Amino acid sequence: MSLRVDPGVTAEFSLYGGDTAVKCFNCGNCTAACSLTNQDSVFPRRYIRYIQMGLREKMLGSLDPWLCYYCGDCSDTCPREAQPGKLMMASRRWLISMYDWTGLSRLMYRNEWTELLMLGIIGLVVLALFTAPSNFGFQLLAAHPEARQTVDISKFAPKELVHWGDLTLASLLALLLLSNAARMFVFVRRHGPSAPMGAFVIEAREFVMQGLTQKRWRECGTDSTKHWLRHLLLVTGYGTMFALVVVFLYWFQVEDASFHWTSLLGYYSTVVLLGATLWIIRDRMKKVDQIHKHSDLADWLFPLLLFLTSLSGFALHLARLLDLPMATYILYTAHLMIAVPMLVVEVPFGKWSHLLYRPLALYLVAVQRRARGAEVIRSGSASPAPAA
Repeated sequence: MSLRVDPGVTAEFSLYGGDTAVKCFNCGNCTAACSLTNQDSVFPRRYIRYIQMGLREKMLGSLDPWLCYYCGDCSDTCPREAQPGKLMMASRRWLISMYDWTGLSRLMYRNEWTELLMLGIIGLVVLALFTAPSNFGFQLLAAHPEARQTVDISKFAPKELVHWGDLTLASLLALLLLSNAARMFVFVRRHGPSAPMGAFVIEAREFVMQGLTQKRWRECGTDSTKHWLRHLLLVTGYGTMFALVVVFLYWFQVEDASFHWTSLLGYYSTVVLLGATLWIIRDRMKKVDQIHKHSDLADWLFPLLLFLTSLSGFALHLARLLDLPMATYILYTAHLMIAVPMLVVEVPFGKWSHLLYRPLALYLVAVQRRARGAEVIRSGSASPAPAA
């Protein structure tokens, strides 16, 4: 198979934070230090070589960057200080931008202020929905003066409208993310071994297991258990809140100042998200671990947006319990002005997309491994019997 060399790849890659690729002289020390590498996945060395040689198609078809959890052992032992772990992180950004057919990820990662602009615009759209003349938000309160004396969220944000809005937004985000994941699948299939349909069915459990637990992270290097546990807490906290808001909103959104048992699940989600994000922010500020030594704006926005979403949600809940109507409505609006932009920008285009891409990559690796094993068995059975 012929491969086309693109001499502009190295310069392009530096725009995603991969400016140290030119330092690497391919000694292989990073691969030797990695506890996750094996005969099939010799990363980071192989992928860095693709970058240096300008093998764009190989880069697009490789799953190696998604197999790295950035423990930092490779960067600690690199004799050229090429920061292989950082290069794998830049590789994931580059791949996300290539999977995304809208081009928004590319704009975000090449110019970090674009991400802030997108978040701000969507936040203003949310504000406009609550303030524009309509049967919704603050205009609806004008027709119900009693709702300004005691909390009645149904007179501010009717549950039916919010529920259908949640479902519409979730469907749109799922469509964007799944279409990008389909492009990832096509890129990988162009360069990987062909696999029978049965392999995709049998290995489906790998996708489910890795998506729910990310258990492979525990096999990583330094402090792997800490990072895995923190990530698991974030996923359970966010997953709980997502289910409450999107699926069980009719029970979760209490209209008055009364208490409902679903708040207990909300408390769990809030405590977990606040604790985990503060933990991440502290580590990013201290810069002790390799994973936190090189943080750009996108890396900071991830925990900050989660923290602000959880904090504003808790403040909203407290104002409702204290029967502070105007404070409740203002905090409701502020909460959605943070949460909706975070979801719209980060899930299909930003850092959160790895929640789908990484499990999908591990699933495809398992399928490829099974396909190679089947090929070896077929080749062995087709070999002539040795002479007597």
